[in-house]
Amino acid sequence: MRTSNPALNDTVFVNSRTGNPADGVMTLNGTVFKTAVLTLLLVTAASWSWKLVAGENSPAWIGAAMKFGWILPFGIAMVIGFVPKTAPALAPVYALTKGILIGIVSAIFESLFHGIVLNAVMLTCGILFALLAAYSTGVIKPSENFKLGIFAATGGIALFYIASWALGMFGIQIPGLFGNGWVGIAFSGFVVVIAALNLVLDFDFIENGCASGAPKHMEWYAAFGLLVTLVWLYLEILRLLSKLRSRD
Repeated sequence: MRTSNPALNDTVFVNSRTGNPADGVMTLNGTVFKTAVLTLLLVTAASWSWKLVAGENSPAWIGAAMKFGWILPFGIAMVIGFVPKTAPALAPVYALTKGILIGIVSAIFESLFHGIVLNAVMLTCGILFALLAAYSTGVIKPSENFKLGIFAATGGIALFYIASWALGMFGIQIPGLFGNGWVGIAFSGFVVVIAALNLVLDFDFIENGCASGAPKHMEWYAAFGLLVTLVWLYLEILRLLSKLRSRD
């Protein structure tokens, strides 16, 4: 088994099988339920921070939140990634803290492009259910080469974003790819496709994890990993739509 989602890697389910059998095993229904819980928490937190931004006259704290708000959810995600047994306790906290940041980002985009958030949410949900249906019916069956390709593409995108962030600290900007020109739009479209295909790998990995008899706490871990991919997909769709709308 292989997935390019760093939260759902090959060794996690293998290492987790040392858990107490009396605690139960991972099931697909349990994972779906916990994914729904985490999504609800994220949406609730996002709605709360959205309202704060919408009613805020001074943007000072908003800039600080955008600059440093990612640190806490990132730290929580790292702990969950290295210690999967913490997922039942920390995954909901991650969903809440990430939701606050998502709400701020979404409110800012909505203030610039009216209706863009609803479009991004609908596209994210549409892609999720379309790929789930395709995977469930066997239309898409990820081969090993397919998995390796998505893994390599995802890693390349992650390294590119990290390099861009590091260069930005020194005032160096990469032209074209982050702009609203056709090169920038094509790049965002490519990233959206890769993010979407990660969902297919996540479905496959979760199914295999359930079949292998992973312990019950891995339901929270798998739900957390799927939420990470969904948030990434939503943000990339939001970025792509903003580039397209800015050309109107």
